[in-house]
Amino acid sequence: MLHLTIVAVGKIKEEYLRQGIAEYQKRLTPYTKLKIIELPDAPLGRDPGEARREEGKRIRSVLKPRSFVAVCDRQGKKLTSEGFAQWLADREKGGQEVYMVIGGASGLAPEVTAEAADRLSFSDLTFPHQLFRLLLLEQIYRGFKILRGEPYHW
Repeated sequence: MLHLTIVAVGKIKEEYLRQGIAEYQKRLTPYTKLKIIELPDAPLGRDPGEARREEGKRIRSVLKPRSFVAVCDRQGKKLTSEGFAQWLADREKGGQEVYMVIGGASGLAPEVTAEAADRLSFSDLTFPHQLFRLLLLEQIYRGFKILRGEPYHW
């Protein structure tokens, strides 16, 4: 079973997002050992570069050595839903703990991106990081449903 940790900068403030995230966490229990680490974001109004560096230090402090780290980055590789399902299958076969990193409002520190084993893009669009956490969980769920040949994707 895949051990997957989502590292996300910023607190989820909206109740509807918290409910959606909780629903997908529940749906994912048969497929993966999922953990979400929520890190504080840098205060708004700070220099974006300084905010990224501060958040980058926090992110790097929770990543375990020898784990597989993928960052969610608009500049990353784009996959179809089936391609992402295969990506999950490959990670599961690899046997490493997988970290998927979602940056904060100012983006990801270059150090975090540079050290990542993979960069994945889910769209050319920029999403609010709070909303993206829900979207990522839904795509992970969709990926496992595809892999198991279970109805949902179609």
